[in-house]
Amino acid sequence: TALLPRVYGPWPLSGSKSKPSLPIRVSLQPPMATAAAAAGDATRRKRGRGGKGPNSDLSRTLTDCTRRGDAAAAMAAFDAAVSGPDAAPDLRLAAHQYNQLLHLLASADRAAFPAHPAAAARRVFAHMLGAGAPPSEATITSLARVVAADAEGADEAFGLVSTMREKYGLAPRLRSYSPVLAAFRRAGEAGKAYAVETHMAASAVSPEEPELATLLEVSAKAGDADKVYEYMHKLRRAVGCVKEETAEVLEGWFRSDKAATAGKAEWDVCQVKDAIVANGGGCHQLGWLQSGLWTVQRVKVGAEGKCAGCGCCLASVDIDMEDTQKFADSISGLALERETKANFSQFQEWLEAHKEYEAIVDGANIALYQQNFAEGGFSLVQVCASSYTVF
Repeated sequence: TALLPRVYGPWPLSGSKSKPSLPIRVSLQPPMATAAAAAGDATRRKRGRGGKGPNSDLSRTLTDCTRRGDAAAAMAAFDAAVSGPDAAPDLRLAAHQYNQLLHLLASADRAAFPAHPAAAARRVFAHMLGAGAPPSEATITSLARVVAADAEGADEAFGLVSTMREKYGLAPRLRSYSPVLAAFRRAGEAGKAYAVETHMAASAVSPEEPELATLLEVSAKAGDADKVYEYMHKLRRAVGCVKEETAEVLEGWFRSDKAATAGKAEWDVCQVKDAIVANGGGCHQLGWLQSGLWTVQRVKVGAEGKCAGCGCCLASVDIDMEDTQKFADSISGLALERETKANFSQFQEWLEAHKEYEAIVDGANIALYQQNFAEGGFSLVQVCASSYTVF
């Protein structure tokens, strides 16, 4: 076998006055030995990464199937590894790999999947619990999505979401409830949809437009006028402009026979006016007033707030009394943090004793109004002018 030299430097530059370099060291090593050592290193690295065995093969397959979105191939590999002829009795995957499988099943194309994914998802989840892998909120949510898509799985999906805190110490999120609500909407189960929303409130989860649109639709189909009214106001507070799908749900309700008959024949006009003022001037929230067919059309609103359909000017909406009180409390909290507490407390007591004043004008701000120029300053003239004008 030929021997190849390995030469190590450094080499002095030509013509330089540097000191002579260290003696050259030559190493003679057979090329076959070098290749064998490199192969051995690669094998050790591969083994160190878990490169052999059914677990690693399944992991690579799951990663590849997740990349391609192939739920059928992923489940075939999982079933072969769990119960096939070459199954490993102690097979255990990482929690995120179980989640990969469940996520694939939740988004699987029903035409490409040979059977309904719900049964496969249950097998994966049972194996996960048996292997001692801790489920996460994403685990339960993916499982609920798969099960809720089954025609008979809405109740089971709600059970999964509603008990995840008690069973696994997990807090449900908005995405956990959405597939359950959609399932009850498809089934026309209005009462169960309301129960989902009640559980959301108990979990401090607020519905957003898609969930409120679902609740509106199931309420409208059930002819529950009070619930439609309730969810309309929740939608009003949650979003500034509804999507096309939500607008179609609203239009469908107002064109229905139930909407035409919903409403009180008599009501207290003064009570309605007081309620409008308390709610910021935009609505009374006392339910449907009067009855009859609604005129439903899509119109534009001009820059001055005038409706192009009826010609009326839309009411200017302010924050309601509850939000006003929250705003005042937050301002008081900031003032107590920054100002002398005794002085601000005395000011609050003075305000309470002089409720006849509707506005308090800050003299310093008036004096400095439009004074941000070279010769500007504290203007007593502006303070005096405002005292005559305001008071």
